[in-house]
Amino acid sequence: MPNKQIAIIGAGPAGLACAEVLSALGTYDITVYEQKPSAARKFLMAGKTGLNISHAEALDTFLTRYDHTDWLEPMIRPFHAQQIQTWMQGLGIASYVGSSGRIFPNEMKAAPLLRAWLKRLQDRGVTFRYRHEVINVSDLELSVVDIQRQQHRTVLVDAVVLACGAVSWPQLGSDGKWQAWLQPEQIQPFQASNVGVLVNWSAYLAPLFGQPLKRIQAWVDDRAPQFGEMVISHYGLEGGLVYRCNRDLREAMQSQNSNVLYLDLLPDQRVEQILQKLQQGNKKSLNTVWQKAGLDKTKIALIRDVVPKTDWNDAQKMAQHIKQLAIYVQGFRPIEEAISCAGGIARDALDSTLRLKDTTATFACGEMLDWDAPTGGYLLTACLATGRAAAQGVHAYLGAQ
Repeated sequence: MPNKQIAIIGAGPAGLACAEVLSALGTYDITVYEQKPSAARKFLMAGKTGLNISHAEALDTFLTRYDHTDWLEPMIRPFHAQQIQTWMQGLGIASYVGSSGRIFPNEMKAAPLLRAWLKRLQDRGVTFRYRHEVINVSDLELSVVDIQRQQHRTVLVDAVVLACGAVSWPQLGSDGKWQAWLQPEQIQPFQASNVGVLVNWSAYLAPLFGQPLKRIQAWVDDRAPQFGEMVISHYGLEGGLVYRCNRDLREAMQSQNSNVLYLDLLPDQRVEQILQKLQQGNKKSLNTVWQKAGLDKTKIALIRDVVPKTDWNDAQKMAQHIKQLAIYVQGFRPIEEAISCAGGIARDALDSTLRLKDTTATFACGEMLDWDAPTGGYLLTACLATGRAAAQGVHAYLGAQ
């Protein structure tokens, strides 16, 4: 009896994770279709500055980083930080936990891991069709275009796994064309996540573009403050701390019509301590007083741009501004620039095995699902975990046939 045919659309981390689980069973013919000339281009791009693949914090804390924790938890629990490190070791890639808890390969790069991963899959018989664009999926029938030869063919399979990505960084392959294969009610609209925010700076701040705001806290409304750093950009603010506030900002702007991001520029000091230092400098220049209070040149420039000049000599007001500086956010950078996206295939469009309910055997995984998380290893972990979960769903379905 011939092996059952499985098509995986997309050769990113989720699709490769799905192929890995299924290929280990040795009972399926698996073909991965990728419209780009090579696999996992966004994965490689993310790893150029150091591949942060997961995070070693306690799992219960780790899970709170996602917006749909109860949905993702059963998929992530079997395959998170420790299991990911063991899996990497099995591919010959040693890893370490950084001081922040983030997990990196020792070499820091994504390419060696990807090469070892693809070799394992190829050795197991997984077929990769690069420069092959799937232009339509109709249940178990695929319309595929060989981009190089400009040839079109129809492929019949026993199961399909959609691992097509979201809509950020479309030049790397995640162009969102797959949305045409589904009904609009099956998809939560995509929104930029882990992306810079827009702020209307004055020309005064221009010399500081590209400078970091270090050791600060940021929050939205009554949400818990996040600690880290961000960078002043020509368009506003960017960097890890801003990204971690993206979700709160989106929700506040949508539901409360509030667009304020608060910054604590000196989180290690109480307002009373700052006030005391400000009151001691009556005969000194403002810059000297503010520096004595603990502010560096970048933070001082930000204050001068944001705080009304009438407040500068009022120590009480300035102490409050330093501890709760209000930054008015005008919006987000375009979704094409985002590291990731919120939105995607809705949870209620899928069953518990990640099968689209209105199909025979079409499953989905990775960033194309409706979940959101900050950077720090959470994105890749969920892509790997949902890819593996989709594979288990496929196997459960085909095994029952």
